[in-house]
Amino acid sequence: MAGEQLPETAVAEHLTDRIVALQDTKLPDAVHELAERLLVDVVGLCLVARNTDYVAAARAAWGDAGGTTIIGHAGGHSAASAAFVNGTAAHGEDFDDTFEGGPVHAGAVIIPAVQAAAEDKGRSGQDVLRGIAVGVETICRLGLVIPKAVHKAGFHPTAVFGTMAAAAAVATTLQANRRQTVDSLGIAGSMAGGIIEYLAEGTWTKRMHPGWAAQSGLRAAYLGTNGFAGPRTVFEGVHGLFNGFANRRDGDWGKLLDGFGATWVTPDLAFKPYPCGTMTHPYIDCAIRLRAKGLDLDSITAITCETAEGTLHRLWEPLAAKQSPSNGYAAKFSQPYCIAAALVHGEIGLGHFTDDAVRDARVRDVASKIRYVIDPDNPYPHGYTGHVRLAFADGREIEERQPHLRGGRHEALSRADIETKFRSNARLGGWDDARITAALAAMHGCFERPLDFAFIRT
Repeated sequence: MAGEQLPETAVAEHLTDRIVALQDTKLPDAVHELAERLLVDVVGLCLVARNTDYVAAARAAWGDAGGTTIIGHAGGHSAASAAFVNGTAAHGEDFDDTFEGGPVHAGAVIIPAVQAAAEDKGRSGQDVLRGIAVGVETICRLGLVIPKAVHKAGFHPTAVFGTMAAAAAVATTLQANRRQTVDSLGIAGSMAGGIIEYLAEGTWTKRMHPGWAAQSGLRAAYLGTNGFAGPRTVFEGVHGLFNGFANRRDGDWGKLLDGFGATWVTPDLAFKPYPCGTMTHPYIDCAIRLRAKGLDLDSITAITCETAEGTLHRLWEPLAAKQSPSNGYAAKFSQPYCIAAALVHGEIGLGHFTDDAVRDARVRDVASKIRYVIDPDNPYPHGYTGHVRLAFADGREIEERQPHLRGGRHEALSRADIETKFRSNARLGGWDDARITAALAAMHGCFERPLDFAFIRT
């Protein structure tokens, strides 16, 4: 309310105290390993997208010169250009990491922001490591403060929280002091945004949200470290981030602050095995297992899926449109399409999300039979589950359930799995095996030595 008393120490100041305390602290091995895996995954994702039309458009729109690299291209771009294009490329195929409980996409925001700042300002591998660790921890924890509220208000949490986390990450990379970091966060709050209207027709704006967040956080940190002042009550204030984007400010601030820098949520990050919306993954796994039973798809009369109410507006509704997505990108956020494609093909990959693939008559026929029922006990967003029940003309029913997200904390992908994914994405992006092997070698242990980003250029 107007005229309310401001706190003696604001949330951003409490958070900054924890961030600054990490400057001379050795990070846990699990956090170090997670940062390397994220770098490998994001570089591969940028490579697979580097020749796409949306990356070409992003590069053309951000043509200002500098000394920073757009991954998979020649150097010579400004830090903001690189952060924007790399963030857009990393998220473009919706194949990037996520966090169970948010949900947010950390790597596509934080890696581009930190890489741009480090290359622009010449920071060390240890500075980059701390920047990535702080940024990922911040975006994940922000998503836990008031779960689901930002999505319900019509905004993309990755875009909103990513801007704040990128500011924290870049400030950490630059070894900013307390006042500079608080200002960076305060400034970032005025740069956050990202509506989810892309769901209406499968347009490209979701792709740019991590890129926009990365460059916004970068600019906010550059302003903050140069003396520009921002509001310290950016999170909890009456006109702060949560009131603006969640319509609430009664968050559980302990989810953000308690144990920050001591008890890490970062190692629980989930890496994606499929290039589509995260909540579809357990359903795809169920459908693939059902397909492996040798089904006669033509004899299926009905397909029913138990689901969480919180996913309906993004993945299930309007049902008719989700059963027949308008293009390949829209199909990534269609639960019926993803389930049907998995039942028909027995697998899901990038090739199943082209505009031609989504017009497959057999997939559309199966998708038309899919319905949902709301499970009031579904644990979303604290956990992602899957369920597919098939009914047949002879009266039989079979079903599969999955209690967790594969690739997440309950069934993590290994380093070898992530490197295999990198190899596949890099090949699709046009790199040969020798170049791929050299890049993986350059990323192994990269935070322990002077960081040279030459391996990401053409």
